[in-house]
Amino acid sequence: MRLTRLQRYYLYYTVLFLLFTGFLAVLERHGMPPRWIGYAFLVFTVSMYATIGVFSRTSDVSEYYVAGRRVPAFFNGMATGADWMSAASFMGLAGTLYLQGFQGLAYIVGWTGGFVLVALLLAPYLRRFGQFTIPDFLSARYGGNAVRLIAVFAAILASFVYVVAQIYGVGVITSRFVSLQFEIGVFVGLAGVLVCSFLGGMRAITWTQVAQYLILIVAYLTPVAILSYKVTGVPVPQVVYGSVLQQVTALETELFVAPAETEVRELYRERAATYAEKIQHLPHSLLEERAYYAAEVERLRSSDAQMREVVALERQRRELPKTSEEARHHWERAQHEALERSQPPRPHAEAFPGTTEAERNVLRNNFLALVFCLTIGTAALPHVLMRYYTTPSVAQARQSVFWSLLFIGILYVTAPAYAVFAKFEVLSNLVGIPIAKLPGWVMAWTKIGLISIEDINGDGLLQFAELSLNPDVIVLATPEIAGMPYVVSGLVAAGGLAAALSTADGLLLTITSALSHDVYFRVFRPQSSTQFRLVIAKILLLVVALMAALVAAQKPGTILSMVAWAFSIAGAALFPALVLGIFWARATRAGAIASMLVGLGLTLYYIARMEFGGHAWLGLGEEMLGPWFDLHSTSAGVFGIVAGFVTHVVVSLLTPANPEAEDFLACVREPSEQLGRS
Repeated sequence: MRLTRLQRYYLYYTVLFLLFTGFLAVLERHGMPPRWIGYAFLVFTVSMYATIGVFSRTSDVSEYYVAGRRVPAFFNGMATGADWMSAASFMGLAGTLYLQGFQGLAYIVGWTGGFVLVALLLAPYLRRFGQFTIPDFLSARYGGNAVRLIAVFAAILASFVYVVAQIYGVGVITSRFVSLQFEIGVFVGLAGVLVCSFLGGMRAITWTQVAQYLILIVAYLTPVAILSYKVTGVPVPQVVYGSVLQQVTALETELFVAPAETEVRELYRERAATYAEKIQHLPHSLLEERAYYAAEVERLRSSDAQMREVVALERQRRELPKTSEEARHHWERAQHEALERSQPPRPHAEAFPGTTEAERNVLRNNFLALVFCLTIGTAALPHVLMRYYTTPSVAQARQSVFWSLLFIGILYVTAPAYAVFAKFEVLSNLVGIPIAKLPGWVMAWTKIGLISIEDINGDGLLQFAELSLNPDVIVLATPEIAGMPYVVSGLVAAGGLAAALSTADGLLLTITSALSHDVYFRVFRPQSSTQFRLVIAKILLLVVALMAALVAAQKPGTILSMVAWAFSIAGAALFPALVLGIFWARATRAGAIASMLVGLGLTLYYIARMEFGGHAWLGLGEEMLGPWFDLHSTSAGVFGIVAGFVTHVVVSLLTPANPEAEDFLACVREPSEQLGRS
């Protein structure tokens, strides 16, 4: 088969990257320090992305927003794969599967299922419409700027939450592998995002994302293939991890009922009860806590205690909550963590484990609700849907969905194997060893705050319940867990960086396109020149990127939870209006506005009440803040999506039909017609 020029370029690029990795492996064997390897991967990959960005610079509006609609289906599928496989997929997915086992499969099922909806319900019709953004489509379908502005707000909100998660992931990677402070690493990642997208918009982002996909998929597959060969003798983990899962199940059966593990869980249960008692007796319990620490500090100062003991106790005293409200939130978090550690671990392969039918029903309902939200959210994410504006034709838009699923599927069928092999290594080689002899990688990740170890029973040995792993650490730490050369860790870090940067690029372009094109150009200054529109877009890109970095530096949550919120927001706000707008001529402007406001508002309300202390600023009492149907905040969109569809249908039937809707839909749905050439 004869390769095209583009295929040859990217083949050369892949070979160059593999040679560079091999060269670093040789240097490591000859004594190159690990920190230098981390810097080498960071500098090399970001330099390559910057080079592509510079050569793809453009001042043409069509090139900047939709890459000139000249991206072939194969490469658009690869770019969509990189755009899609964010830090959540690369870093968080395998970690969630490690922690939750079967329950974590909801992410894989939901995310891949969403592309089926994209192919069947949205991509061909949006491409046939032919404009630049999702608010463009909704405004043309329903008419008026109100729909456009609400869609802009929803797109910006969902994309901003999503991009914060990506930049947070960059901070985690740089802080561990190039030894930068987390907050500094966040802004280094910000610079990497900007060099890819600032000069060339969608054109530069597309060709950079193709390059990033090649790096991230090599980085994702390499360590788990090595680990698979080490454990089973077969370097194809997707095929053989079932046998390792059986060994994991046997280890779980042996370890989880061990006397030491039972003792540790009981101690955490007692700790949770202690925190519950403190919360119940506020504010007196806070005053007693302060008095206790003050007395202890005075006792140590008057004794022969070492100064470091006095300093440590004084620091604990200063870190006590200042008010009863702060104490309540602090102790509730500590109580929740203790309760989590006191629970018997979930068997990795068991579906919906629980001691009672009620517990199993809760897990099952959350699984199904999350699948629903992620499926709908995937089909409504603006940065994904925008990619189907870039193909030369409707047929290539459909084909690019196929390629997208293929390239994404390569990673998604590997993630469960990643989780199983990582858990096997932890259970067989880490649990039960003396804490004083823990490997260096444990302490390195502990300093960053992604691993927590506490010898609560004081036996000097690490029990499984005493080890707390943030899900974002599993993929990044697997090479170190398995004792691989550091160059493999650097390779994984480069892949995680590529995944985070590629998605952040697409999200930032979505946000700035919404602001510069849909708000500034379409609403306020339709007479503005092309050049000035691009200047505005680039200024907004800088501002939004800086804001996202500032938020990410505060460590607002785990990557996967932030991403799940973004999916719920996008699905609830945009999906009903998009689908009904394409397939139901009776859908009206009032129905679209009402559905977007109701869906978005209900979803945000549920996230707020479940995650951010809703009683403090929503005016609610503690008794009103329980979950609805025991669903987690990651499934908040299930309420907004259903309410959005119902509201849209009811309001549309109660308001006059739009006489132009039939003509619009005929143009969008008939292959012979095209709309919206700008």
